[in-house]
Amino acid sequence: MVKHIILSLVFFFGISLHAQEETKGKQVEKANFRVQIFQKVDSSEIILAHPDPEFRDKLPISAVIRDSSSVSLEDLPRAAEIDSVWRAQLTNSDLFDTMYKSIREQDYEDEVNKELPTDTLKARLAKLNARTPFNVQYHPVLESVINSYLKRNKKAMERLMALSEYYFPMFEQQLDRYDIPLEIKYLAIVESALNPRAKSWVGATGLWQFMYRTGKAHGLDVSSYVDERMDPQMSTEAAAKYLANLYRSFEDWDLVLASYNSGPGNVSKAIRRSGGSNNYWELRRFLPRETAGYVPAFLATLYLFEYADEHNFQPQAPEIAFFETDTIKVKKLITFEQISEVTGVEEETLQFLNPSYKLDVIPFIEDENYMIRLPTTVSGAFVSNEAAIYNFAEEDIKKKAKAFPEFVKAEDKVRYRVKSGDYLGKIAEKYGVGVSSIRRWNNLRGNNIRIGQYLTIYPRKPGVSSQNVAAENSQKNSAKTYTVKKGDSLWSISRKFPGVTVQNLRSWNDMGANSLKPGMKLKLSKG
Repeated sequence: MVKHIILSLVFFFGISLHAQEETKGKQVEKANFRVQIFQKVDSSEIILAHPDPEFRDKLPISAVIRDSSSVSLEDLPRAAEIDSVWRAQLTNSDLFDTMYKSIREQDYEDEVNKELPTDTLKARLAKLNARTPFNVQYHPVLESVINSYLKRNKKAMERLMALSEYYFPMFEQQLDRYDIPLEIKYLAIVESALNPRAKSWVGATGLWQFMYRTGKAHGLDVSSYVDERMDPQMSTEAAAKYLANLYRSFEDWDLVLASYNSGPGNVSKAIRRSGGSNNYWELRRFLPRETAGYVPAFLATLYLFEYADEHNFQPQAPEIAFFETDTIKVKKLITFEQISEVTGVEEETLQFLNPSYKLDVIPFIEDENYMIRLPTTVSGAFVSNEAAIYNFAEEDIKKKAKAFPEFVKAEDKVRYRVKSGDYLGKIAEKYGVGVSSIRRWNNLRGNNIRIGQYLTIYPRKPGVSSQNVAAENSQKNSAKTYTVKKGDSLWSISRKFPGVTVQNLRSWNDMGANSLKPGMKLKLSKG
C-alpha cells in the first residue's frame, strides 16, 4: 500500500471563481462530481480546476477523514446558539403537554372573546364546511375552544405553524395515497403538537399517538434502539391505513375522529345511547370526557390554520423543507455523532430528521431496513463514499471503545408474578405503563393485588423483564443531577432521561428561557 495515498472526503460548497484564475503554474487536479480522490505530494498544493457549479454560493461544510480523525469548518458560535435555541423551541414538549392537558380537562371559558364576532365566525365556519367533508357547523362549544386558543400563547401556535411547513407535505403525500381528506393533517397537531417523541400518560407515542399494540398491529416495531411509532413517515402511513379502515366502518369523518381517540367501541356505545344518532354534537355527551373535547380541538385547529392571516399569525420560515431531504439505507452500525463529523450536519438536525432512533445510534440488523434521513445537499456525497464512511465509523468505535446495548425487540406481553412489597404503581413504573392499563389488561376493579398473583402486561420499555427491572431502576435513580455540556439544549438533555420533559427541567431548576450554560448542574427530579 502506498504510504502517500490518502482517501479524503471533501464537500466544497461555494468555491470562488477567483481561485480558478490562480491555478496557472500550479499542479491542477480535476474534481470528480462532489467528491475528489487524489494523490497528494507533500510539497504540492491541490487546487480544483472546475468546481461543481451546483454548490456555488452555498455555505461551506467540509469533513476530512484521516487516521480515524475528523476536521471540519467551525460555525460562528452565536449563530449556532441561535439555531440551537430555535430548534429546541420548535420541538419543545410543552406544546404537547399544554395541548394534551386542555383536551383532557376541557378547561375552556364559558365567556367567549368578542374580538372575534360570532357572526364573522359563523360565516367563516360555513365556508370551511362547504369545502371539507367534516361537519364544521357553528356550536357555542366550538366558539369557546377557538377563542381560548386565540387568547393563549400566540407564539406557541406560530411555532406549530412553522413545524407544519416541514411535516404537512409528508402527511398530504400519505393521506392522498389512501384517499383520506387532507384536512386530517391537523389531527397530528391535536394528537402530538407535531412532536414525534410525544408520549401520553397512557403510553401512546409519536406524531399520531399509537399505543404499543395498535402500532405493532400496523407494522410499527419497538426495540432498544428504535421506536417506529416515532418515525414520521412510517407512523403517518400506519395512521392513514388505520383511518381508512375506520371510515369503512363509520362512513362519517367526525365519527372517525372520535373513534381514533377513544376506540370504535365507545363510539358505538354513544350511538346506541343517543338513540341511533350519527351527529357528533348529539353524541358528544355520551362519549368519554377526553373525546368530547377532541373533535372541537381538531375543528378549532383547522379554523386557526385556515384563517391564520386574518388573525395575524406570523410563523417563522422552516430551516429545512421535507422535499430538501432524502433517505439512505444504513449498511453498518453508525452514530449521529459520526455522521455529523463526516457531513457537517449538526447532531440536533439529525435528531430532528430522524426522531425514531432513541439512542442517536442507527443499528444494522439483517432483514431490517433502517434508514437515515439527510439534507439532499449531503446525501449524494454520503452515498458516493459509503465504504470510507463506514470504515471511519468502525475505526472510531474501536478507538473510543464504545459499548452499545444489545438489540432487543419489545416483547408483545409478559406474565409478571406479584412479589412482597409490590403495588400497581410500582409495577407500572417498571414496565413504563399506566396503572389503569394494568387494571384493564387484567380485569381488575381496584388497585388491590396479592402476592403470587400473575399479571399480564404489555411493556413499553423494550427488553424489560422481571429479572432486570430492579437493576435498571436502581441505576436510573442514581443519576440525581446532570452537568450541562457545550452544545446541550434542554430538549437534548430531556431526551437522555425517559420521563423527563423540558418543562420538568425548567420547573425543577427555576430556569428561564436562555439560562442554560456549560458546567451548570441540573436537577433531574423534583425536590
